[in-house]
This record gives sequence, structure tokens and C-alpha cells, in this order.
Amino acid sequence: MTTEARYDIVAVGNAIVDVIAQADDSFLEEEQLAKGAMTLIDAERATELYRDMGPAREISGGSGSNTLAGASTLGRQCALIAQVADDQLGEVFTHDIRATGIDFDVPPLGKEPPTARCLIFVTPDAQRTMNTFLGASQFLPPSSVDADLIASGAILYLEGYLWDADEPKAAMALAMDIARKNGRKVAFTLSDGFCIMRHRDEFAKLIADGKIDILFSNEDEIMSLCETDDFDGAVEQTAAQVETLVVTRSEKGAIAVQDGQRVSVAAEPVDKIVDTTGAGDLFAAGFLSGYTEGRSVEDSLTIGAIAAAEVISHYGARPEADIRAMVEERLG
Repeated sequence: MTTEARYDIVAVGNAIVDVIAQADDSFLEEEQLAKGAMTLIDAERATELYRDMGPAREISGGSGSNTLAGASTLGRQCALIAQVADDQLGEVFTHDIRATGIDFDVPPLGKEPPTARCLIFVTPDAQRTMNTFLGASQFLPPSSVDADLIASGAILYLEGYLWDADEPKAAMALAMDIARKNGRKVAFTLSDGFCIMRHRDEFAKLIADGKIDILFSNEDEIMSLCETDDFDGAVEQTAAQVETLVVTRSEKGAIAVQDGQRVSVAAEPVDKIVDTTGAGDLFAAGFLSGYTEGRSVEDSLTIGAIAAAEVISHYGARPEADIRAMVEERLG
């Protein structure tokens, strides 16, 4: 690296407030919601779903933001580039992200479009169905990318969800170029199967062109990316193109492939799975925390598994327990 990093992780992501409510499968069918997926919706649909959903709680979210919140809880220094509006939810998001110790200084837009929100329905099997109105977050301009900030982060973390709109896509591409010119690592999460369907060719090109050092995926996403039902084949194909590949496999644990060496860990035990929202985000937080500490791949995977297990034991995608203490007890 050209200079010592001020931050462990700088992320470019969506600034979203999650609105979470319980629902049963019949509700999903009535509303024609794709169970377990993230679906993009417009302002009118967001208003309809909010009207029809049961009692809800509002918790700041956004995939990259959740990852930073977990990493910050684990003791990492983090900064976020994201876009909110000048409204109540924008104030909620800004307060919450700063309260976790994350630097966030992107000025808000005007009142319209409003701050993004994700209406999340959690079924009794703890599966989450997400319906996202991107609002202000899809207008994150390239001008928000502070070159000095990107250059000061050991790892630039990008979320695939943000690839849906032209302005943030351009912002992410600029951030990648700045990071690479400054010898920083670029980490990218594929985010969601539907996201891959929308952008498979572009994601594949980023990987093939060597733009990504650390790639995060789950089992279904890696097979979707490679358009195959052969998990091991998809892992082998993708791992050959990135420095580090991390793939989560729910109750089957997770794997990482680095320099041709494949490492696996089991899932951490959970007394009761309450809400799977944020499991992948927190796994990335744990792995990147271990990575920036210089821990082994196996230990980094284990930290990821600990963080993911904590977040699925309660509602919301931000940690509630002291996961740093949990890691120290387990690994020292």
C-alpha cells in the first residue's frame, strides 16, 4: 500500500431504513411477493405495502452499512459513502450510522426523492422478503466519492445492490479505480440472486478484469453467476479470478478459497433463528475484520460465522450483543 491506512474499511452502499414486520405465507401470496428475494419497488408500491403490513419497527439498514456497523462493533475503523434525503428517515439513518462510530459526511439531497426504505416481511420460518424503494440512494453522484477518503481505506467494500442505478454505478466504478491506483483492496458482494440476474454480465466482467480482490457470495448466488447447478465447479471457476472468494452456505457453514487453498468452517449454533436479515452482511463484517487484523482465513471465516449467528437471533440487521467479546472468548 502507498501509505498507512486511516480506515480499515470504506464502503460505498445504499442508505436505507428497514421497516420490519412479521407476516405469514398467505400474506406474501396475496401481495404477490417473491419470498426470500429482494424486489425493487416504486414509491406508490412502497406506500401500499406500508399501509398493508402489520405492526413494524424501523431500523437503519442497507447492506454495506450493515457490514460497516458489524465491523465497527468488532473494533474496526470505518467510513461510509451513501446518499440520504433531507427528511426524517435521512436523519434517523445519519444518527444511527454515526452512533456506531462510522464516519459519514455525504451531504443530504433535498426533500425529494425521499430517503430509501426497505419493507421487510419476516415469515415464521425466519425467512425475510425484502421490498426496496431506493429513493435518494439511487442518486449517489460520483462527486460524492472523496478520493482521499478512498485512498485512506485498507479495503474498499462495494455492494452489488447499488449497481441498479447509473449515478451510484459510476460512483462505484470511480471508487474502484481510485482504490486500485492507491494499492488498496477492493471487496465486492454479489448481494442477491435477482441482482445477479439483472447484472450478471457486468459482474462477470468486473471479476474477469481483475477489478475485485475479495468476492462475497452465497451458495445460490455463485451458481447463478456462473449459470450452473455445480457448486464446486462454480467455486473453482470464480476462485481462479479473484484473490479471495468467500461463500456462505447457511446451515452448512462457509468456505473461502485463497491462493488456491480452500478452507471451510461450520455454522455457529443458534438457539432460535428469528430473522435472517443481514446474515450475509454481518458475515462479511466478521470476515473483513479478521482479514484486516491479519488473522488466518479460517479464523476470519469463524468471526464471520459468529457475527452472522448473532444477527439472525433477533430482528434487524445490526448486531445487538457484544460480538467482539464473543470473538475474543472464542479465538482470543
